[in-house]
Amino acid sequence: MTNEMTETNGAATLEIIDLHAKVEGKEILKGIDLVVKQGETHALMGPNGSGKSTLSNVIMGRPGYTVTQGRVVFKGEDITKLTPDERAKRGLFLAMQYPTEVPGVSVVNFLRTAYTAVKGEQVSALAFRKHMKEKMDVLGVEDSMVQRYVNQGFSGGEKKKNEVLQLAVLEPQIAILDETDSGLDIDSLKSVATGVNELVGPELGVLLITHYQRMLDYITPDKVHVMMKGRIVKTGGPELAKELEAKGYEGVRDELGLEADATAEV
Repeated sequence: MTNEMTETNGAATLEIIDLHAKVEGKEILKGIDLVVKQGETHALMGPNGSGKSTLSNVIMGRPGYTVTQGRVVFKGEDITKLTPDERAKRGLFLAMQYPTEVPGVSVVNFLRTAYTAVKGEQVSALAFRKHMKEKMDVLGVEDSMVQRYVNQGFSGGEKKKNEVLQLAVLEPQIAILDETDSGLDIDSLKSVATGVNELVGPELGVLLITHYQRMLDYITPDKVHVMMKGRIVKTGGPELAKELEAKGYEGVRDELGLEADATAEV
């Protein structure tokens, strides 16, 4: 597969091709086909157990997730066997559903280390601070937040806002946001969504993974995909999210003649 086939007008493209994957010997993904281009926003919705988080982890190459069939292709390159850091260096980013605490490491030092690793170049403390401050101003992040240890004592909203700051600072071409709305109250949800909206544009493609339509009240996707039992069973425009809100996943199951998911999401 050539770059010409996988990129349109120079836009970076992430292609998931017939992807099957196992976790602890159990098949979770059962043939995923999905294309996300730089500049597009896609929402991936589905009930617990459908495999959404597994998909995000497989895209980023997390250990313990075994691809048994299919490929992950980014910018024309098959990255299926690359390590997570190699994928990040190429321009992929994952905002995790449950961000990890890193005691003893400040947000600013963590971000500078990550930036150096992803960009593959040394940057002076002054130059990095200027770059980070520009992003903080866009997102409304206060100086006090970046002086704290990574996620230690952070509220749910602060953890997710810190993930969005990482996204802004690292400037990937495609970002996967896994359950960014998980555990947020309405004010935190609106704040995080506003931050994501500030970053969405021609330079960033987003795959937004969520259970609920509420996140899409603030972020309008170009496409909505419904995932059940390890497969994408339906794709549509933003109106599909409204349809899901109205009739629920049970309605989609009934419409397509599917049984309820019996697996636990991994």
